[in-house]
Amino acid sequence: MPELPEVETVVRSISPHLLGRTIVRASFSSPLVTRGGLEKTAESIAGATIRAVRRRGKQIFFDLDRGMLYVHLGMTGKLLWDAEPGKHTHALVEFAEGTLQYDDPRQFGRMEFFDALPEAFERRGPDALGVDFETFLTRLKARRGRIKTLLLNQSVLSGLGNIYVDELLFASRVHPRTPVSRISRDRARLLHEKMQEILKLAIERRGSSISDYVDASGTPGDFQQLHRVYGKAGEPCPECGGAIRRVVVAQRGTHYCPRCQRA
Repeated sequence: MPELPEVETVVRSISPHLLGRTIVRASFSSPLVTRGGLEKTAESIAGATIRAVRRRGKQIFFDLDRGMLYVHLGMTGKLLWDAEPGKHTHALVEFAEGTLQYDDPRQFGRMEFFDALPEAFERRGPDALGVDFETFLTRLKARRGRIKTLLLNQSVLSGLGNIYVDELLFASRVHPRTPVSRISRDRARLLHEKMQEILKLAIERRGSSISDYVDASGTPGDFQQLHRVYGKAGEPCPECGGAIRRVVVAQRGTHYCPRCQRA
């Protein structure tokens, strides 16, 4: 699933094509992706002008001069500019020059129109890239559970997923099953600092392309070349040389070094 760095890269790559432009027409073909009604959604955005394109966590919002177009890429969603439509294209948004399309083989993503931001979105946690340390610490300490489980919880913090939580915990030398109650203020500060460093570097490298992810031009990211533990079960740890281990935490495959990340 595209996480914060991938979604930020998509937003940055698509924004120059869309800001200030008016939607001529649109078409939607999947009731799984577009749940507000296919024809109704197309009618709602036709003639609207895009005022801003922004990201919060893993979500994308196209602010229109009336309402907003909401996109979540799900597991395999892609926003592509002026690409050739294929069998997995489920939305086309046409402009006087150029077309934005949404592709999604598994159809777990969303592309929907709202008159105003639904209340459920307001309950999401603060964005992982912009959250300050005190807010980060307060939100962690307000919950019980294992550190990886909480970092994946989008109501605690928005934007992190399996890849970046594994990389963050390794960089901070924190075992993924560590109870949050045992995370000291100093360790939480290290987690916060490493989170910012990793997310910013991943954005510079245009995200991680593990399977389906590409930006709006169809270009993959290359941060996967810098992964230190994610997807490397059985390989030597880059720090100590011990074998990277894979376990399941929060129903997710989890990669860590038993020597560097002690419970």
